[in-house]
Amino acid sequence: MRSARFRFEIVEDLASADFIFDAYGQTLEDLFKACATACFTAMTEIEPVEPIKEYNLMVDGEDLNELLYNYIAELIYLKDTEKSFFSYFEIHIAEDKKSLSSVVRGEPIDYDKHVIKTDVKAVTYHDLNITERNGEYVTRMVLDL
Repeated sequence: MRSARFRFEIVEDLASADFIFDAYGQTLEDLFKACATACFTAMTEIEPVEPIKEYNLMVDGEDLNELLYNYIAELIYLKDTEKSFFSYFEIHIAEDKKSLSSVVRGEPIDYDKHVIKTDVKAVTYHDLNITERNGEYVTRMVLDL
């Protein structure tokens, strides 16, 4: 997925039971959006997912890595409980970088409409380390399938 502000690249051939990607963002919010988009790209073709139902999330963490981990874990939990896919992520990270608010939009999973690729069960801490490199934020994320 490429955007002027955020992107992710799938890392192939490292682990068959995981979905691994590197994410990049001009801002921390862009980085988190890239990770959320990659997470749902692992599960479905994200373009047909219409942003018709809205959820407001508040997430906390001790540091940026835990905040990102908790945010993606919350999205996976929301996917499981609401049986929905999401395609829109608006994220505002607090100044202290220990909490965020997010508006998430998507729609119920429709097996006639959505391509089902795999099910993401959980996010992991493996290789999760947000850094700033060449004027953008970067991290690797591993999702358990």
